[in-house]
Amino acid sequence: MRAIISALLSLSLAACSVGQDDGIVDVAFIAQPEDLEAKGVRLSHAGQHVRAALSTGLVRLDPRGEVVPGVAERWIVTDGGASYIFRINEFDLAGGNRLTAQAVRDALQRRVRQLQGTSLGLDLAKIRDIRAMTGRVIEIRLTSPMPDFLQLLAQPEMGIEFGDQSVGLMLGQSIDSGLLLTPLAPELRGLPEQPGWSEMVRSIRVRAAPAQEAADGFAQARYDLILGGRLAHLPLASTGPLSRGNVRLDAALGLFGLDVRRAEGFLGSAANREALSMAIDRQGLMQPFNIGGWVASTRIVPVALSTMLVAPTERWAALSLDQRRSEARQRVSRWRSESGQEPEVRLYLPPGPGSDMMFEGLAADFAAIGVSATRADKSSAADLALRDRVARYASPRWFLNQFNCDVSARQCSEDADYLVSLALDARDGTEESSYLYEAETALLATNLYIPLGAPIRWSLVRADIDAFSENPWNIHPLFPLSRAPI
Repeated sequence: MRAIISALLSLSLAACSVGQDDGIVDVAFIAQPEDLEAKGVRLSHAGQHVRAALSTGLVRLDPRGEVVPGVAERWIVTDGGASYIFRINEFDLAGGNRLTAQAVRDALQRRVRQLQGTSLGLDLAKIRDIRAMTGRVIEIRLTSPMPDFLQLLAQPEMGIEFGDQSVGLMLGQSIDSGLLLTPLAPELRGLPEQPGWSEMVRSIRVRAAPAQEAADGFAQARYDLILGGRLAHLPLASTGPLSRGNVRLDAALGLFGLDVRRAEGFLGSAANREALSMAIDRQGLMQPFNIGGWVASTRIVPVALSTMLVAPTERWAALSLDQRRSEARQRVSRWRSESGQEPEVRLYLPPGPGSDMMFEGLAADFAAIGVSATRADKSSAADLALRDRVARYASPRWFLNQFNCDVSARQCSEDADYLVSLALDARDGTEESSYLYEAETALLATNLYIPLGAPIRWSLVRADIDAFSENPWNIHPLFPLSRAPI
């Protein structure tokens, strides 16, 4: 097996030196070079994609964002959704170790321990026990049912690793300013050999690039796929004749709003923080970007995800924008009279033409109620800073865990954390939903986060890339780009 891997590396590096028309798929992430690093448990967006290629979990995500087999061949869900039983594909790894249920169990337990203190660790809090039942069978028991548990196990950070060795789909090799990823042959992954494998597949060349360079490279046909696009650089996506019709938008779930980083001065009052939120014309803010189907929100958990018998409504639903701003102006006027100061906020948005447009819109909205806004150069100097994250799974728990006091000390509520913890052992779905709704209510009352709506994620995709699909998780696996049949 080591000889086969060595041969794969030699062929890949030889192909890499040929040039741009060498049959290799060129992928650029809008990121910094260090973001391609795929070690540890705190990964960037680019690092998650690299990790998913190099290290497979029990299950993984396909291009549509759906759960498919990984190390596990198949699975069943029992005990009303509180027990997940996986049958793994047992085989000898290239380093001589054997992939067994016990080895996978140990790897999973290590990873769960490593993730403690992170939001993903909080998401995994329902795991009660991981057991190796036989040489090929693993059971994971939960404190209570979790319909999205497979989605959670498919996260790149949950890949199976033994020290420096991973159970992956691809082999990675460092190249100039990036990585070369080569799909591993089926026999190296415990699957039947496929004749003619090397003629079927192609390697993936991955680089990190600034947004403008990535967009220019795509327009000049130097890149086949651009990943990692956000609102800050959306205006760059439509530049150049080759870009027209190639912009792909994910209908992403997640958090897109403003964190209150300094609850002082005008922002020292929850009512004043609410006044800022009331002043924002959310649909108008996004109108210059011409994004069809974008979903605005005044809540932390999207209304569409609520499992309450009576779904919650958007905040201030009974008030028009003019009525909301009238109330907000009165609060601003009272604070000005009592403090003798003019209300001002410093706002941090990541650099980019899209952020410039967004700042203009927010500044105009705040000015409408008598609050002036200036732009901060860095988040540490700001009163308000953008929070822009895509959800890992479609549950209120993900959204609430993002504001846990252990991971977001400035924008949290101990009461909300307590209610979320009670939901872990809820007797049924109705009780769990009630706890989570109360937790969101407690967080909203602090007004330490100003929701705007869904995060915006875009990619540039060449027409001949057929292994790309939009999905709510903004995860676009690299392995399928190789055209590997398995």
